[in-house]
Amino acid sequence: MQESWTFDFPFNRPTSEAWSWLIQTQQRDLGIFLSYYYKRQGAVVEKVQLKTTPQLDSQDSGTLCLGFELVYFNACQDLHETQAEEMNLSFQFDTAKKTLSLLGAYWPSREPDEI
Repeated sequence: MQESWTFDFPFNRPTSEAWSWLIQTQQRDLGIFLSYYYKRQGAVVEKVQLKTTPQLDSQDSGTLCLGFELVYFNACQDLHETQAEEMNLSFQFDTAKKTLSLLGAYWPSREPDEI
């Protein structure tokens, strides 16, 4: 499994100001995107933040590390726990379309066993 998400990105290039804008204004969407990785565990992602300065591989692409909290909640079992996590992502900036595509980590998924 490898998830991706595309954001409108109204900047000419990815700068520190642009990353701050993305984290502040797209907090909910980033949480949804990262939650796809933890849905089987029953967790959702909250409080997404930039852990390190993004590293550029070229002018329009690179990697970044996001930190976040995993929240496990089940009212029937009186369960409400949080756990700090982080994930490395790749990004691709499209200057013509003014979009930023994030590509999450690759987590191989196991196929069901045959009986």
